[in-house]
Amino acid sequence: MKRCSDWTDRKTLLCPSILAADLSDLSKSVAALNDNYDLLHCDVMDGSFVPLITFGSQMVKQLSKKIDKALDVHLMVENPERQIQNFVAAGASSLVFHREASLHPQRVLSEIRSSGCYAGISLSPATPLEDVKYLLPDLDLLLLMTVNPGFGGQVYLRQMTEKIRSARAMIDASGYAVRLQVDGGISRNNLGEVMRAGADMVVAGSAIFLADDPGLEAKAFQLDMRELDRELKRV
Repeated sequence: MKRCSDWTDRKTLLCPSILAADLSDLSKSVAALNDNYDLLHCDVMDGSFVPLITFGSQMVKQLSKKIDKALDVHLMVENPERQIQNFVAAGASSLVFHREASLHPQRVLSEIRSSGCYAGISLSPATPLEDVKYLLPDLDLLLLMTVNPGFGGQVYLRQMTEKIRSARAMIDASGYAVRLQVDGGISRNNLGEVMRAGADMVVAGSAIFLADDPGLEAKAFQLDMRELDRELKRV
């Protein structure tokens, strides 16, 4: 398991999503980023919780052997508690599951943490923040979906900006060190919007992997993020 060395820093982390990469030649797609990212985001879909099926723990395991960066695994699956140990063994650094898919989320979060991974929970756009208010002591990461989960290439839902802002206020008031991640329709055009609202962990898929030069685009993301971090006094 590879840890993200910058996780506990204040700087915003970039997490390119391989959902938008060429999965038939994933090593080449990731190499094209030229290490211009912090964690690699892996969207695991089961065809039940969301319509599509992507990949499982075996592909994450193989990916972990080939790259030096930490793997941020997002489980869009039913019964996520059945998959935790498979992805821990595969080399995940952080494991995020959906609040909507779990009856006993605190138990699942505790298992993830006890396994040595950062523990995260995700909320679909219509799921209220109140559903995770009492889970903050058990969280390392809160992921807000800014599109409805299940497909890449969707357009950012502008009403999610207020939800990001409210989540940031909730986390700050709690006093717990919880990363606030956003995922869905993120590009350099709305990066400032989500970071100023409070996001400090950004997932971008199509905006990076479908660019003419993914490495240059990822680098441009990082440069924009550092400028915004300075504006927000995070670095």
